Amino acid sequence: MIESFRGRDLDAHYLGYFDCFNRQLFYEAHDVLEDLWLLDRHGDDGNFYKGLIQLAGAFVHLQKNRLRPSAALFKLAQANLEKYPSPHEQLDLQVVLRLIGGWLRQLETNEFKVNPLSATNVPHLSLQE
Repeated sequence: MIESFRGRDLDAHYLGYFDCFNRQLFYEAHDVLEDLWLLDRHGDDGNFYKGLIQLAGAFVHLQKNRLRPSAALFKLAQANLEKYPSPHEQLDLQVVLRLIGGWLRQLETNEFKVNPLSATNVPHLSLQE
């Protein structure tokens, strides 16, 4: 999943994460980025990568209709990502934090009874050039 991203300015695992995420392959996005996180989990970007992994994990839970665990991961992702300036690694974190807030609101407003993830309501993440 990362071979086509090798040789670019950003790490292939990082780029592969966004490719998988935007195709709703959330488990694969988590898995691809975990390789990078394991190398830097105690480094400057450890919590950044962990937050992105948790964000993908939140959507894995939504795909499995586990709404409360999804909200818990959204909150963990939010806590990890808000520690970083925006943009970070070409990612506008203010946009990502608004995305997280919006999904959390949808879950909480419906008291965890309605799954907001659908064929027409899917997340998308974009890197800045």
